[in-house]
Amino acid sequence: MSETSTPSNFIRTLIDGHLADGRYDHVHTRFPPEPNGYLHIGHAKSILLNYGLAQAYGGQFNLRFDDTNPLKEEQEFIDAITADVKWLGGDWEDRLFYASDYFEQLYQWAIQLIKEGKAYVDDLTAEEIRQYRGTLTEPGQNSPYRDRSIEENLDLFERMKQGEFPDGSRVLRAKIDMAAPNMNFRDPVLYRILHAEHPRTGNEWCIYPMYDWAHGQSDSIEGITHSICTLEFEDHRPLYEWFIENLGIYAPQQIEFARLAITYTVMSKRKLRRLVEEGYVNGWDDPRMPTIRGLRRRGYTPETMRNFAETIGVSKANSIVDIELLEHVLRDDLNRRAPRAMGVLRPLKLTITNYPSDAIEEFEVPTHPQDKENDEMRVVPFSREIYIEQDDFMEEPPGKYYRLAPGREVRLLGTYYITCDEVLKDEAGNVLEVRCSYDPESRGGTTPDGRKVKGTIHWVSAAHALDAEVRVYDRLFTQPNPDNVADDEDFTVNLNPNSLEVLTHCKLEPNLETAQVGDSFQFMRQGYFVKDQDSTDGRPVFNLTVGLRDTWAKMQPK
Repeated sequence: MSETSTPSNFIRTLIDGHLADGRYDHVHTRFPPEPNGYLHIGHAKSILLNYGLAQAYGGQFNLRFDDTNPLKEEQEFIDAITADVKWLGGDWEDRLFYASDYFEQLYQWAIQLIKEGKAYVDDLTAEEIRQYRGTLTEPGQNSPYRDRSIEENLDLFERMKQGEFPDGSRVLRAKIDMAAPNMNFRDPVLYRILHAEHPRTGNEWCIYPMYDWAHGQSDSIEGITHSICTLEFEDHRPLYEWFIENLGIYAPQQIEFARLAITYTVMSKRKLRRLVEEGYVNGWDDPRMPTIRGLRRRGYTPETMRNFAETIGVSKANSIVDIELLEHVLRDDLNRRAPRAMGVLRPLKLTITNYPSDAIEEFEVPTHPQDKENDEMRVVPFSREIYIEQDDFMEEPPGKYYRLAPGREVRLLGTYYITCDEVLKDEAGNVLEVRCSYDPESRGGTTPDGRKVKGTIHWVSAAHALDAEVRVYDRLFTQPNPDNVADDEDFTVNLNPNSLEVLTHCKLEPNLETAQVGDSFQFMRQGYFVKDQDSTDGRPVFNLTVGLRDTWAKMQPK
């Protein structure tokens, strides 16, 4: 086992026990997504857990697509999932597999069960199967087709495979126990008829294995030692073990952990699909979505995802994580890596009346002031006309407002002290421009007389400003638990109508002109922003990743 600083947990305790008692002499994990949608942050936790365990123990990690339902699977999802796992840092080397690789073996194992009297072809409809299955308090009933002979079952199953019967007319079921307390043992369906083209096998098959039939055996074929999955599969584990035992094949160990739930977020693939298909968001990579694609476009980094997964750990108990914790981890990461820049999102023109009209000065300001070992500086131009934030000026300021107001002196970040002398308004009384005078002796933020000011505001030179669009994202839902609705309501009633504000007249410092898509910055006094893929050569687009205010950190005991 390799040395690692990863904290211990109940999964590692189980693995340590297996290595100590000789059940396994190595660790081999996998991530087995169904290629029927895009991955979200809950999948990211599973990827990082499985890959992290393989790394910690000097083992191996597989990526396997459980592609057993051609009606919902697309190459688009396979490509996206592959890219997302790579982005998170998962490395499967040459071990990329598909459940469809094992269709022939799964078929032969199904024949083995039929020959041993442990599987049968059933003619009940899907609705009838549900009715015969019983309930949690009532046993099920045997299908009238349950006692078909082995010969008849073999014949019918072969004819199913040859495409003789229409979709839904027959299924292959395991013959276990219709009175079992565990509903999964009540003669589960192993194969259904689907005359549908598969992304990888084409029209070779018209019967497809159910997920429960393919999943455990695929792990067995690949030699997986520890099948790490979420708690909803706990009741399925005895069925997987029944299949393995009755087939007499290698047995992986399934271990379940609590799935990730985050406040103000939905993780259901069905609900996320609705948000996309019904136009509540702008696609699977919308920065408001909890998909890995959306988080990446929002400005999240692989390091943030790994740090978050390590911070929350793994547990057997279901719980919900405050989104403030995720944002805290994100800020902590971006604070270390994101260079600083000045951006004015809601510009107000400010003219320095006693500054030479044709003068342009250049000021050096630190790019990484948070990093004492990084003394990189950048040059920003300064001129007579600048832009400041509208919120940095008030005509009648309340108490403890230390920014610009009539007659008040403030510091322009890294340059001079200025005093507001005049306010220009339109006929409706809206402020159009503020006119100020500057103190030439205050260059760099100090004065010969040593006077101090309480307010410092950022700015951008009007003559040099980079015009930009900035998208200000907020939480997608207004309630911590979006699913908490009345019986006659839908989770969409909790959608936040103000989750996106598009600002089209933003002014950024000219250094940002060379920023690449995906580059993150801290706009000073504003928040963290990332350059978006919608940017054009003449007009960059930046997305708000997260603001500067860290509510979670403030809630923690000192």
